[in-house]
Amino acid sequence: MADTHVVAEHAEHPPELRHHFDDMAQQFDSATLGMWVFLLTEIMFFGGMFGAYTVYRSSYPEAFASTSAHMNPIWGAVNTAVLIVSSLTMALAVRASRLGQQKALQIFLILTMFFGLCFLGVKAIEYHEHWVDNKVPLFASHWDYSEAPQYARQAQILFCFYFFMTGFHALHMVVGVGLMLTILWMARKGKFSAHYFTPVEISGLYWHFVDIVWIFLFPLLYLIGHTRKIF
Repeated sequence: MADTHVVAEHAEHPPELRHHFDDMAQQFDSATLGMWVFLLTEIMFFGGMFGAYTVYRSSYPEAFASTSAHMNPIWGAVNTAVLIVSSLTMALAVRASRLGQQKALQIFLILTMFFGLCFLGVKAIEYHEHWVDNKVPLFASHWDYSEAPQYARQAQILFCFYFFMTGFHALHMVVGVGLMLTILWMARKGKFSAHYFTPVEISGLYWHFVDIVWIFLFPLLYLIGHTRKIF
């Protein structure tokens, strides 16, 4: 009887359940908490850049206003729309995984990656425009602010913030696309079901975080200074 009881317990043990968890619910809660803790460290990382940006913008408002003329709010708006749609497809992918809809999960993951790559493509176009316009302060040969020489040094600082903030965000997007590729590979292997979808859920949290960061970057870097021109 004891042997039969052990065999029954072993048979009921889900293959996805790690040995140090009591059940799937505890494993899911632990993984979700771990991702939230990681995202809190990311908030502190980006928060430092946002704080420094705010200080310099307050210190040199005229210089900031002059740099805003070199930002393209159309491209920024396109990327904002792209990321909002990608958040929708990511949410639908999580829903499909919860319902055990394997085909729908794979389709929405592919769409999410597609929109993420579209975002990176637009950023590449923007960076190329700044390179051609000699507005890349990281390279002396590609930095020219002769149109407003009195703001040249301050504008150099603000452009550095632009490239650091958008560059690190783009790097996070690259990581996100890599995560989606991994999740897609796992989905094609049949790793997920209505009872096990933890990797999809926590990857979705990361993707939404990256999208939210851009929601803050867009108005700070593209819209302020263009308000009068747009409206």
